[in-house]
Amino acid sequence: MIKACVFDVFGTLVDWRTSIAREAEAALSPLGIALDWSAFADAWRDQYQPAMEEVRSGHRPFSKLDALHRRNLDVILRTHGINHLDETTRVHLNLAWHRLDAWPDVTPGLNALRQKYLLAPCSNGNISLMVNLARRNGFLWDAVLGAELARAYKPMAIVYTATAAAFDLKPEETLMVAAHSSDLAAAAAAGLRTAFVARPDEMGPGLGERAPTTPVDYSVQSILELAGMLEA
Repeated sequence: MIKACVFDVFGTLVDWRTSIAREAEAALSPLGIALDWSAFADAWRDQYQPAMEEVRSGHRPFSKLDALHRRNLDVILRTHGINHLDETTRVHLNLAWHRLDAWPDVTPGLNALRQKYLLAPCSNGNISLMVNLARRNGFLWDAVLGAELARAYKPMAIVYTATAAAFDLKPEETLMVAAHSSDLAAAAAAGLRTAFVARPDEMGPGLGERAPTTPVDYSVQSILELAGMLEA
């Protein structure tokens, strides 16, 4: 019954923590700024859900994730006492989220899946962000879907159902793939099928999810394993 596979991106397909730490060091270290770069990445990411919750709760109108990331960046720069960073550097650093590297299994896994299934991101990331990650990592999407299309942020049900509807599919014909149990629980509540991909080092060594904490249709260690399982 599954006709499309749709994917969470940050953490599931790309290693945001290592990539953001690298990009922050490259941008700020030449300016004489010395930080724990992984902690800086964590602090930036920690602002992610609170910023989206302001949109989900109606306290802030919908805006692209790039805009939320920029607001969050300004917050953590102030927190770290970095108050005089020029605008050009801030813009470049904010676009670090467009330069994240994929986990090694992802590109070959997506290439295997696309032989049989429609593929798209179902991410909170905006369209231009998803396009740039795809071009950087060789993701061959059939469409770019998710939050910007739905004008809402996960885990709101409309993000999942709008993604399925964009392919003219029923929710149950769409498989949501993610490394986060909360994402999959929300997708399942919206009627989608679900697949968990373990990313045990997403938040740092051993700090990501190793196994789902919610019922799922599939649980795998890689996108390549998922492709093989769906072909079986």
